[in-house]
Amino acid sequence: ANGCYRFNAALSNSDALNRQLDAVAADYNDSVEAARQPLLKLYEQVFNHKAFTGRSGGMFGFEGLGSIYWHMVSKLLLAVQENFFAAKPHQNDLDNNSRQRLGRLYYRIRKGIGFNKTPSEYGAFPTDPYSHTPKHIGAQQPGMTGQVKDEVIARFGELGVRVGGGAVVFDPSLLRACEFVSEPTPYRFLDVDGKWQTITVPRSGLAFSWCQLPLVYQRVDQGSSSLTVTWQTGEKQTLPDLALPPEIAKELFRRSGAIRQIDLSITNSALFSE
Repeated sequence: ANGCYRFNAALSNSDALNRQLDAVAADYNDSVEAARQPLLKLYEQVFNHKAFTGRSGGMFGFEGLGSIYWHMVSKLLLAVQENFFAAKPHQNDLDNNSRQRLGRLYYRIRKGIGFNKTPSEYGAFPTDPYSHTPKHIGAQQPGMTGQVKDEVIARFGELGVRVGGGAVVFDPSLLRACEFVSEPTPYRFLDVDGKWQTITVPRSGLAFSWCQLPLVYQRVDQGSSSLTVTWQTGEKQTLPDLALPPEIAKELFRRSGAIRQIDLSITNSALFSE
């Protein structure tokens, strides 16, 4: 209406523009080919897609030019972890080297985000999901919520708990030795009966709860990895593999109270070595 020509909003990128030019080429003979490159150049000049790196390429609420889109980095972190576990150990040294490199890249990415950053580096509290929420309005950066979620998932994933076919397999191959405590440490958790309990995590151990059941990992220098189930009766059942078969795992999933604790002895060689 004002004599200004615009690119149609449906043309989301140069490929879409090319497809549209192809569609009308028969109606304009050689004119389309003569105009194609100038149009593509003009398209890029208008939208500058090559320089656009997400919302950091323009002002958006409380995000500014050049800001780092942290949520995308935490998505990358989670994706690298998923690919690490998808790359099963092989006899082939080349495959194992690739898996090891994925693990190193995972920790390289993790080092640059989240709780590894100081507030001054981060520009906010590193683990606050609403670090850009002013008092006069609601959350202005919901991506921060997503970032914290992804980091929690990735952090828990390092413990190597995997469920499949009704069974639970523990794969600590991405877990580092530095995560284990150097001295006996109390651990408080809410049990399946809704009561707070405290156990002592042994030296070279770590603990977490899953389905309101305490799981204790302990590093051992010798022997082989094993898993011990403590039943409500006090009986202890040791399994040769770091896995719960479906008939035992179902008690954990049901939170029946039949299982009271699971202890895993993990050899140092089973952990991730940088």
